[in-house]
Amino acid sequence: MPIYEYKCSKCGKTFEALQSISAEPLNKCIYCRGRVKKLVSLSSFQFKGSGWYINDYKKDGAGAKKSTPPKKVEKKTDKNANTN
Repeated sequence: MPIYEYKCSKCGKTFEALQSISAEPLNKCIYCRGRVKKLVSLSSFQFKGSGWYINDYKKDGAGAKKSTPPKKVEKKTDKNANTN
């Protein structure tokens, strides 16, 4: 069951309520019985691993993907070859 956050317009206190998704929102403060407003808050969990938008699909900046610089290629020479 999700935890919803409410703020009272009378006493100004903020509190949380554990409610089912289908339950009606609270309309009275648990402290002073004043009117409350349901707040929108951030989730308290984060998905980790592959397959999530933040890891695999989000583009950095203005839609440009990060590019890696080309690798330096060394020329190999044969030490036994005659250079005369």
